[in-house]
Amino acid sequence: MTNLAEDLKAPNLPGVPVRGGANSPEDRRRTHRSSRRERNKRTTDVVVYGVLAVLVVALLVPFIWMLSSSLKENNQVLTVPIQWIPSEFLWSNYTDIWTRIPMMGYLQNSLYLAVIITCLQVLTGSLAAYGFAKVRFPGRDVLFLAYIGTIAVPWQAYMVPQYIMMQQLGLTNSFNALILLQAFGAFGVFLMRQYYMTIPDELCEAARIDGLSEYGIWARVILPLSKPALASLALLTFVNTWNDYMGPFIYLTSNRLWTVQLGLRSFVGQFDAEYAMIMTGSVISVIPILIIFLIGQRYFIQGIATSGMKG
Repeated sequence: MTNLAEDLKAPNLPGVPVRGGANSPEDRRRTHRSSRRERNKRTTDVVVYGVLAVLVVALLVPFIWMLSSSLKENNQVLTVPIQWIPSEFLWSNYTDIWTRIPMMGYLQNSLYLAVIITCLQVLTGSLAAYGFAKVRFPGRDVLFLAYIGTIAVPWQAYMVPQYIMMQQLGLTNSFNALILLQAFGAFGVFLMRQYYMTIPDELCEAARIDGLSEYGIWARVILPLSKPALASLALLTFVNTWNDYMGPFIYLTSNRLWTVQLGLRSFVGQFDAEYAMIMTGSVISVIPILIIFLIGQRYFIQGIATSGMKG
């Protein structure tokens, strides 16, 4: 028995390959294939990250140019080639703009419209989406498809009839026209409904058995589970309303009601434009959007990247 154990522990005889050994040809081939896959993966990652970096730089170029132009003289903004770093930084542009135009009033008007319309769209969109997703009634799916189909209709197709209606109601040259027209949005209903569909119906059924009404289920069960989708809809609506130009341009004629997008038009004359001040105002108008995004980015990213509950 002792000799047998020693024979088993003895080294391999020369010329006799052992399958599965540490230095066997199969292990070497397997290690080679694994290292080759790792090299290919690293090469692919480098290429992908390189392409993404180029795209990010391309997206940031307009913002960098806008920021640079806001610190220049008017005659330096459109120079060719582009002077990315101003020869002299005119920080006074950011103080002069508040006295040149009522910038604070324009910002307040934009903020007022953006907050009111965002709150109304989130409210109406989530309520309508709950009905389409969790309440059963005849023709529900057909009505939903017809409502969502309005997204494909361009705004220019019904712009004139809308204006005539608002004019007959006496709502032109007031915020009420814009609020009434934008308080409901098919896109918000679609976004919220798709999110609600991922929430199990059993939760709603259990809440009904406990005696909750449909409004109670929506407020106490559905909404707490939908924070990412609500944040996504709120952020998209806020940005769209803040950047809206045509709506205020059509319905707001009084200077005291102008939004910041219309207010920057004050620097455009009949024969010339003060491009440096326009860029300065544009930089200032971007700051509220950045603040809103930084506050809600966690929920916004969750709403875009995930859907439904995590069990």
